Amino acid sequence: MDGNDGNMTIDDAKAIVADFCRERDWDQFHNPKDVAIGISTEASELLQLFRFKDVSELDGLLDDPVFSGKVREELADVFYFTVRFSQVTGIDLYSALVEKIAKNAEKYPVGTSKGSNRKYDERPGPM
Repeated sequence: MDGNDGNMTIDDAKAIVADFCRERDWDQFHNPKDVAIGISTEASELLQLFRFKDVSELDGLLDDPVFSGKVREELADVFYFTVRFSQVTGIDLYSALVEKIAKNAEKYPVGTSKGSNRKYDERPGPM
């Protein structure tokens, strides 16, 4: 891994995606519906890599350069379509993330959620 996550911004990613699409004249094909389909398709391809794998297998698989390379490519595809969707719809990704984390903090307060993987409406106690 090259470690660029700490040096690159969301705007940098958006510029790379916008340039890539503009050079290919793909704006005409990238409406919200089709880009959302792309997100789902690529997320499903990422999920497919893990299908029928036991959790105990994953550590070894993720250390395998071939398998981890496939995971990396599918994750990049999900990220590409996510960035592209934000461009097509005008959604500010950072703001959307911050707002969603704030909502999730209300749904999943540390006191009732720490160490639990249950959904907020499946936990005992006040909601």
